Amino acid sequence: MSWLGRAGARLLPAGRRNWAEALWAEAHEAPAGWPRLAWRAGGVWLIAKEAPMVRWIGSRVLFAAAAGAAAWAAWPAGPAATVRADVIATVLLLAGLPLLARRFFGPPDNRAARRLRAGCYAAILALMPAKAATELFLGAVPRGGIALHTYDVTQCPNAVCLVPGTSTGPTAASEVLLLVLTACGLAVILTLTARRLRVAPATLAIGACAGLGLGAAMYAVDPLGFNKYVTAPWLRGTWADKIPAGLPQYLVALAWILLFGAPLAAGFLAGWCRHAPGTPEQLAADRVRQGVTAGLVSGGVAALFVTVLGTGTTALLVKSAWVRGELYRGQHLTAATVYGRELFAAQNVTGYFIFFAAFPIVALAMALTGAGVASAIRLMPEGGGPGGPPGPEPAPDPPDGGRLADPGADQDGLPGRDDVPGGGHGPPGLVGAGLGRLP
Repeated sequence: MSWLGRAGARLLPAGRRNWAEALWAEAHEAPAGWPRLAWRAGGVWLIAKEAPMVRWIGSRVLFAAAAGAAAWAAWPAGPAATVRADVIATVLLLAGLPLLARRFFGPPDNRAARRLRAGCYAAILALMPAKAATELFLGAVPRGGIALHTYDVTQCPNAVCLVPGTSTGPTAASEVLLLVLTACGLAVILTLTARRLRVAPATLAIGACAGLGLGAAMYAVDPLGFNKYVTAPWLRGTWADKIPAGLPQYLVALAWILLFGAPLAAGFLAGWCRHAPGTPEQLAADRVRQGVTAGLVSGGVAALFVTVLGTGTTALLVKSAWVRGELYRGQHLTAATVYGRELFAAQNVTGYFIFFAAFPIVALAMALTGAGVASAIRLMPEGGGPGGPPGPEPAPDPPDGGRLADPGADQDGLPGRDDVPGGGHGPPGLVGAGLGRLP
């Protein structure tokens, strides 16, 4: 029972740990048996009512429920061992990496950091069943008919034709690669939101908002797989480079602009809004660090956002007839055409995971540029102007006597008085006047 009390005390704030340890140590003063157990139960209840403890318990229960629901949805997607191994590895990764990050970098210490972590966890858990559904659909070979012909036309030119009626899951190499990418991205997010890195909450908010904007633009262009065509159903599948320009081309141009402009703006705003004590050199370095952090956050959030929404939309296209009807509302498509579009979308879902490597690299370069510009402008006088007229000259050093030079002053009189005619020095000073009145 003693280890339980010590473990619970570590979860409390530093100012309350001594109180919890003293409360637990006083249990030996109570009689053995039920009275001592009741004392300890009351201590556990008092510890559990503390706000940090309530938040800690609630977050763990919520994570366990969400992870269980995601694993339950992805597990029966197919008999492939790689799918189930990926589910187990992802859950262990989500549970173990925060413990390492807390040990080496500390916990998150602001609301923005906790919300960013929760959003990333929710996105990764939602991605598990969606990815399993699309991968198993792509590996399932129809038994015959027009569906098999469509599958052969779509898949066989780029791969070896499989036996009709069989089903193959994803390869182990691809699953390991995706797991490594997920681990790297999650480690970066956990590190940037830790206490010891001292990232400002405004920096995380700016990066997250910029990433959401970029991800929404990319999803509007490619909601059913990443490829050179505009696969959005509401754009009727037109080519992205078709002339004359229209709505698809405008969306593609907007996505390209945001790809470079969103992290650039995030880095500039994070560096511009940063105010911290220190020398100008230290403040400039801190502004660059905050800007780079905002850029990395924007790239990671954008990649995760478009990947989760795109993979989820493709999975719903495959699994739900209602979603297919809503996506292709008003279009009279045959069953073979719908099946072909499902194959085309599922085949190009893996292109979303290129964003995990490409977006952070682009965001890092653009955010560094934006933060450098903001820091350079802040270092200029008058907030970026060319500077005003030169200030007054410094006062000269006092003479050897230690008294400031003043031609109209004596040692007893007030400074700045002119000499009177006749060689006098004007009215006596304050000290002399006081002495003259003495009897």
